Amino acid sequence: MSQIKLMHAKLHRVRVTEANVNYVGSITIDQDLMSKVGILPLQEVDVINLANGKRWSTYAIAGVPGKREICPNGGAALLCQPGDILIIIAYEYRDRSEVMTQGHQAKVIVADEHNHCLEFIEQRLVNESGKLQFQSSID
Repeated sequence: MSQIKLMHAKLHRVRVTEANVNYVGSITIDQDLMSKVGILPLQEVDVINLANGKRWSTYAIAGVPGKREICPNGGAALLCQPGDILIIIAYEYRDRSEVMTQGHQAKVIVADEHNHCLEFIEQRLVNESGKLQFQSSID
């Protein structure tokens, strides 16, 4: 069994609302955003800051639903400031042969300047006649 790591969830262009260096690590993310793409509390995520190119891994903490909070905590708070635009990506391990036959699906939110869902995208790998094809649809 060969395992591969695939993106299954992404929050694209979310804005930092606060940076809290005094909290013990993680990134606080509005629970509604996490739920819509399938990021679980305590799940490892990669974070990319588009303002300065910094990239780090941490774990997600669910924030207050509807508050639209994106708050890097601990040392990560030193890598950004309020207003910076981030990409937050969650991955999962899948059996390669299963993906080749059954496909894979990822959910993406593209956020507006207030961290509301501007676009919801489902990206899929679909087996069509023995070949894996990439498909993307916007809701």
